[in-house]
Amino acid sequence: MLSKLKKSPKLKWAVRIILGLIALFILLFASIYFGMWGKIPSREELSTLQQNKATQVLSSDGQLIGKFYIFDRQPITFEDLPKHLIEALIATEDARFYEHNGIDNRSLGRVFFKSILLQDESAGGGSTITLQLAKNIYGRKDYGALGIVINKFQEAIMAKRIEKIYSKDDIITLYFNTVPFSDNTYGIESASMKFFGKHVKNLNVEEAAVLVGMLKASHRYNPRIFPERSRLRRDVVLTQMEKYGYLTKAEKDKYIKKDLILDYKNYSNKKGLAPYFREQIRKDLSQVLDTIKNKDGDKYNIYRDGLIVHTTLDYKLQSIAEAAMKEHMAVLQKTHEDSYGSRAPWLTNDAILKDAIHRSKAYQNLKEDGFSEEGIMQELQKKKQMELFEYDGTVTRQASTIDSIKHYLKFLNAGLLSIDPKDGAVKAWVGGVDFRYFQYDHVSQSKRQVGSTFKPIVYTTAIDKGIAPCTYYSGRAVTYKDGWKPTNASTEEEDEDMNYSMKYALSHSMNTIAVKVLLDAGIPNVIEKAHKMGISSELPAVPSIALGTAEINMEELATAYTSFVNSSKPSTPYYITKIEDGSGNLLAEFKASEKQEAAFSEETREIMVNMMQATVNEGTATRLRYTYGLNNDIAGKTGTTQNNKDGWFVGLTPNLVTVTWVGSDDHRIGFRNTRIGQGANSALPIFGKMMQKMNADAYFNEITNARFKRPSSEVAALLDCEPTKEDSFLKKLFGSKKDEPKEIDMDEPVKEEKEKKKKGFFKRLFGGKKKEN
Repeated sequence: MLSKLKKSPKLKWAVRIILGLIALFILLFASIYFGMWGKIPSREELSTLQQNKATQVLSSDGQLIGKFYIFDRQPITFEDLPKHLIEALIATEDARFYEHNGIDNRSLGRVFFKSILLQDESAGGGSTITLQLAKNIYGRKDYGALGIVINKFQEAIMAKRIEKIYSKDDIITLYFNTVPFSDNTYGIESASMKFFGKHVKNLNVEEAAVLVGMLKASHRYNPRIFPERSRLRRDVVLTQMEKYGYLTKAEKDKYIKKDLILDYKNYSNKKGLAPYFREQIRKDLSQVLDTIKNKDGDKYNIYRDGLIVHTTLDYKLQSIAEAAMKEHMAVLQKTHEDSYGSRAPWLTNDAILKDAIHRSKAYQNLKEDGFSEEGIMQELQKKKQMELFEYDGTVTRQASTIDSIKHYLKFLNAGLLSIDPKDGAVKAWVGGVDFRYFQYDHVSQSKRQVGSTFKPIVYTTAIDKGIAPCTYYSGRAVTYKDGWKPTNASTEEEDEDMNYSMKYALSHSMNTIAVKVLLDAGIPNVIEKAHKMGISSELPAVPSIALGTAEINMEELATAYTSFVNSSKPSTPYYITKIEDGSGNLLAEFKASEKQEAAFSEETREIMVNMMQATVNEGTATRLRYTYGLNNDIAGKTGTTQNNKDGWFVGLTPNLVTVTWVGSDDHRIGFRNTRIGQGANSALPIFGKMMQKMNADAYFNEITNARFKRPSSEVAALLDCEPTKEDSFLKKLFGSKKDEPKEIDMDEPVKEEKEKKKKGFFKRLFGGKKKEN
């Protein structure tokens, strides 16, 4: 029989084929093993596995605000992995995990005959968790027709090496830290935070099953996009857990009946909490990390090295501030659009639209590509499906690039900065209405005219120079050089013939008196005082600065106002407290700036706080009391700039300073009228709504229940005067005469000397046509 087989040609060919395949197999394996198809990591390299890790940005209480990453990955330890998560993985992906040494021989046989001989890639890979780990870490390369074979063998060699270096618990941990999930998420901790809003150690059984089920095909079983498909896959995982004894049938049935509930949190740099703040952190980190080296002498990388950045931001206050701004701006935006109607400048002003088009990225890109002006405009007018921002939800519609530019020109923008006046720690930072569509940060980048919020600096200088707070000034408008004549918003008759205390004039934001106080205090003195209070911008030496024509950013303004509740010392805003590596080792630490010297006297400080409390209690900010029902101790100042371009409000409590601004990104577009654009209507409500929300939460009691210290008896005596005093002698002699129509052009410089009162007196006494100086 044997002799007959030996003589059989078919048998000889079969033997030759088998021996040839074995030889081919050995040669292929040897070529892979010795790196002919690419170097395979050695044991030494595998013993120091290093993956790109996301840098985390944390709030002051340790909550995750956001992350910087190429791949969203947050590493965890084995102790963080709940038992049922590990069981779900093993039951679904590698039931014999604890029995093999990296390669499951039964599965490997299936791979050889189905995947290699039959070239059936869908037949299953026979992958163990260790093999998948090797693939997760080093990926796969394209080797053409032999690709699947070469990659599988490379992974098998790595798997054997990994099993000799690491324990089973270590392999499980490495696997969970490297495995890809849906939505560009890598690692179980990042996936847990993204899809369920909780740390992995807090996952329940059905949540763990959802995440493990996603591993089969991360997009296909994405619970955000395909919830029903994901739920069915979850049930498969639960069934596998029952099959291998990790769950009883009753437990499995109980979990299967549960709905799939997500708490999805996208940590995209353009979404989520505090995106403007996170972008500022990213910019600062790039500079800070240039000065710090790791143990290898290399610079740290915020996208790769898994750093931990601790900040001063208050998670709850930031959430409340963003909500308050959105609520108010949605209403204000509609009022703004309705006030203009079809005459809106973003629709009718060709110069504004043309300029906006020319500044757009789309225009610039087409110009660089060599398109003519006509060709560019033709391209920009082509309609396409486009996503557009609206407060009641993003809309998708057919629109051209020019349609989009017109759409975004109409929007008002806003900024908010809240800081702790004691040390300058930033507690809330809102740079605009939506970072996805408006990425210009109005906290750190924007300089705008600040309007009447500059007046407290003027009054502080005057009082510190010895001008008594009960000094009375006439409300009568004065014409200065070049015809500049600042007037008040009020048109009441008594403005002309009344004298006002400084407290009344500040709290009611009287422009005519602010300029007179400025000239009495001395323009150079006011500028010097502003710099001492933390204003670093250059200030023009003209009387119109009394009305806030200087351009200042929000951080400077906030710094200046901290001195009113911080023993007259300005506190410079800061927001990063420390930077750690992924193991918690301190890399850099930052503290509040050392206390500067007092910018003014304690007596002046008490007087100014009292005067700004009057702004809230009886002046331009009274709607905080009667509209928003706030009974807190609040001082503040409203501000409105010329032609209603900007609205401001600065709110002071003993433990928090908040600056809010509202306006258009395009300086040429202002509010339709003062009723809408004044700071009390445009910017103050953001602060009012924020304080309402704070009052409703005991977490903020330290801020909301804080009280200003009562003025000393000496200060109380200095403030003890009537708010107004009628100039009865002049009124009886000459009656009440109104000046010319009140128009403001605050850009014009004026002379600093006062109008000669004596000359005006005799002209009125002896008659004659009134002539302006």
